[in-house]
Amino acid sequence: MDSSQVAITSLSRQFPSALELMSDVVLHPTFPQEEVERQRASRLANLVSQKSNPVQIAQRVMAAAVFGPEHPYGYIEAGTEASNKSLSRDAMVGFWKQHIVPGNAALVVVGAVSRGELEALASKAFSEWTGKAPSRPPMPPPRQTDAKLIIVDTPGAAQTQMRIATVGARRITPDFEAAEVMNMVLGGLFTSRINLNLREDKGYTYGAFSRFAFRKEPGPFFVDTSVRTDTTAPAVNEVLTEIRKMRDVQVTVDELSLGRDNLVRSLPGRFETSAQAAGSLSTLYVYQLGLDYYGQYVERLLGVDAPASRQRLENICYLIGSSSSPSAIDRRLSWI
Repeated sequence: MDSSQVAITSLSRQFPSALELMSDVVLHPTFPQEEVERQRASRLANLVSQKSNPVQIAQRVMAAAVFGPEHPYGYIEAGTEASNKSLSRDAMVGFWKQHIVPGNAALVVVGAVSRGELEALASKAFSEWTGKAPSRPPMPPPRQTDAKLIIVDTPGAAQTQMRIATVGARRITPDFEAAEVMNMVLGGLFTSRINLNLREDKGYTYGAFSRFAFRKEPGPFFVDTSVRTDTTAPAVNEVLTEIRKMRDVQVTVDELSLGRDNLVRSLPGRFETSAQAAGSLSTLYVYQLGLDYYGQYVERLLGVDAPASRQRLENICYLIGSSSSPSAIDRRLSWI
């Protein structure tokens, strides 16, 4: 949601030709009208099909409820029927001219190519590309709905798609590692508090999890689950109880170690393939994390149990716990 990309994968011996092809796509897009219409029809059909998909409905309503109609995060990435119908080829060309410029982009390459070879190839492929990064307009503040309970009535549904959400934190927050560890304990793992409660103890669901959607601006923090319809109300109560307990009940040493170690051990998986490595390295540019980020990531995770970092963990727990405290929950209903 925070970036766009042009990606290509090729054999090493074909990389020079592949890079030339990619540069042509970036520098000389034609946006043929027939392709614009084909993509428009496809997206509109997809939006129609989402109306009968409970998971997609829940995601759409959650985004609108947490961020409001003026915020870009208040919509799913596919947009709306109205925005897709009104989007013109001229608007696409204008966006490309303004935003797809070298001052606003990075070239990330993973493969059997030396720096010298890559510099020569890239200089040739992108020699005519010019343009500075455009100024970034200020992001409007989130405008959450006044309704704290939103119900999308789906008669006859055997299950309830449930989302409990609030505004979370930016990707560059200094509390990032503490927030990740906290979420592992709360709802990020199969052995997390929320999943053990709703699945193993109560039998309401096959799985219940939580996560932060870290973005350039504060993205959502949400709990995501599907429960039996007859257990909807008690499931909501149990999730809110677990969220409040993250603020009120000390995380145990075992919980902290399990969550932290899971994140440490998952790091190599981000670099198993060339494509995965390129994606992981791209985030360094998108979120301005610095080239040494992954070299220090494990050390920062292992330091979450230090006294200074523990305070950050408690700060995150308090933020999430306070957002669902009884005083913040009223009985107003919004029927969609």
